[in-house]
Amino acid sequence: MTVTYTARVANAKFCGFSKLLLAWKGSIYKVLYKEFLAFFAMYTATSVTYRFFLDDDQKRYFEKLAIYCNHYASLIPMSFVLGFYVTLVVNRWWNQYTSIPLPDRLMCVLSGGLQGNDERGRLLRRTMMRYASLSALLILRSVSTAVFKRFPTMDHVVEAGFMTREERKKFEGLHSPYNKYWIPCVWFTNLAAVARCEGRIKDDHTLKLLLQELNAFRGKCSMLFHYDMISVPLVYTQVVTLAVYSFFLVCLIGRQFLDPGQGYPGHDLDLYVPIFTLLQFFFYAGWLKVAEQLINPFGEDDDDFETNWLIDRNFQVSMMAVDEMYGDLPMMERDRYWNDSNPRPPYTAATLFVLRKPSFQGSTFDMDEEETSCKIGKGGSLPSGLGQDTQSTLCSFREDKSPRTPLVDVQFVEEQERRGGNVSAGESRDVKRVEGVQRDEDGSEAESEETSIAPVSLLPPPPPAPASRETSTRPASATPITSRHRSAFLFPPAAQSSLEHCSSQPVISHPRAMPPIPKPPSAGNKMFLLTVPSYIEPQRFRSVSMGSEFTGS
Repeated sequence: MTVTYTARVANAKFCGFSKLLLAWKGSIYKVLYKEFLAFFAMYTATSVTYRFFLDDDQKRYFEKLAIYCNHYASLIPMSFVLGFYVTLVVNRWWNQYTSIPLPDRLMCVLSGGLQGNDERGRLLRRTMMRYASLSALLILRSVSTAVFKRFPTMDHVVEAGFMTREERKKFEGLHSPYNKYWIPCVWFTNLAAVARCEGRIKDDHTLKLLLQELNAFRGKCSMLFHYDMISVPLVYTQVVTLAVYSFFLVCLIGRQFLDPGQGYPGHDLDLYVPIFTLLQFFFYAGWLKVAEQLINPFGEDDDDFETNWLIDRNFQVSMMAVDEMYGDLPMMERDRYWNDSNPRPPYTAATLFVLRKPSFQGSTFDMDEEETSCKIGKGGSLPSGLGQDTQSTLCSFREDKSPRTPLVDVQFVEEQERRGGNVSAGESRDVKRVEGVQRDEDGSEAESEETSIAPVSLLPPPPPAPASRETSTRPASATPITSRHRSAFLFPPAAQSSLEHCSSQPVISHPRAMPPIPKPPSAGNKMFLLTVPSYIEPQRFRSVSMGSEFTGS
């Protein structure tokens, strides 16, 4: 039986694995103790021979040989070779287990897809499921020594009920030099075709799904066969085994304690028992034994797969699913949370601590407000290129006490002329009029007469332009934009007092003259322009981008 200890290490605690070190079944002690005792006996014999049976000249020669062996023993790449080999074997070991054919998916599709409560339907389902189990048995009998000992001949398979005598005659009558584990799968497909013709399988989609699950089941049987046929390359196994054995044969001489009176470097102590050499043998040779145990998990070692248990479990479960449980449903009832919009199963006293834990909302849900707020007056980190003096982004917050003058002048005006200056009534109803300030050619200001819909713009109105700049031409950078929809930057007048403006203008630390802003010609077509005011705002800003304060004068 496979050694299972997962429940004993369910919780990590102090010395949690200490109890596992005393286990014997499936342990490294049980696997390695014979090799360990042989190595220690050979080391002891070599040490006794050196100390008591060699004369002085022979001792001097042995000591030189021991120093030479100890110096060059490190040239054998033990960790490198063993690490790759054991990794390969462990991956192969788990892949072989996942390739064992399990009938669970196949029996569910068969139970739901092949209809019929009569004896004919029951016979079809049980026979098809038995064919699948027979195919798995034949392949496991071919790769597992434990299964082969249980079913050494086909007579044992027939006596166990996996095959009838007529089926055995037909099976043995099909001559093939190869393994014939796939024959019951073909019988399965033939029976599925018969059931489709009889109408017990309602449509082709159900038949397709059933055959797909059968092919997946047969594919796992094929993988087990190929894993058994294609082993880890023999040269790799030989290299690893020779590396381990040759290393410790060299250690029998190179790790001897030499006479301290000779003054050899590193041989100041004479401990008789090589503790660290024995530990090294235990780890390296144990690593090799792990690979030997896992390279073929279908044997009879302590940690090999329980293939006979799998055969019994799969056969019993599959037959019950397609026969006894076919059409057997419990009565449907309202569950205990029928009228509860927030159902919560009860907790025992040992698990009440779960209720005290808050529900997880996300990794950033509990961040402090100080980490996410904009720290005024302190520098913060910005993306690359935004921390320059001439290109930094300025996020300014206006104080209520300072005069409200805009950084950006946005005017939303309608285009009133359409091919002749006339606008249709339908279009005039769609256009949302915005109250603004219009300038005459003489420079005087006049308010718009259209005040039926007067939402307030996000930005405050611009200051009056100087009279000396009235006749300026429109700059090339001014882009005309026309829109027939309500602007998204419209707020009620009450919200205008707490507006925050974010500008992409460079940070200004000294007053600088702004170029004059030309006024667009009022020749008929009225458009709104995005322009920069031509004044210097005498108020105090607090810069978030650079973490500094400055005052414009």
